[in-house]
Amino acid sequence: QVQLVESGGGLVQAGGSLRLSCAASRSILGINAMGWYRQAPGKQRELVARITSGGTTNYGDSVKGRFTISRDNAKNTVYLQMNSLKPEDTAVYYCNFVITWNNDYWGQGTQVTVSS
Repeated sequence: QVQLVESGGGLVQAGGSLRLSCAASRSILGINAMGWYRQAPGKQRELVARITSGGTTNYGDSVKGRFTISRDNAKNTVYLQMNSLKPEDTAVYYCNFVITWNNDYWGQGTQVTVSS
């Protein structure tokens, strides 16, 4: 069973930066897209950023211009560089690897807390 292992979360002051990483426990073939989602208390999980196998990216409106997603296909790893963090970015962040529409993997989540 493949596991996605996230790292890089933590506590940071507003205006600061964090870099999240998510790596697969073993090689996965045919990953179509990698992404990051987040869920704040009392809110639904939402898309933060997504990157396809071809390198096309899309971002949630609230993070555009501040967050950057990238991937290393050889390492089956996806990154999320988060700059100019705001308290409203506080959430549990989850990575997601999509093989097909009904076959994907999720990480266990990493907490990001931004203090004001």
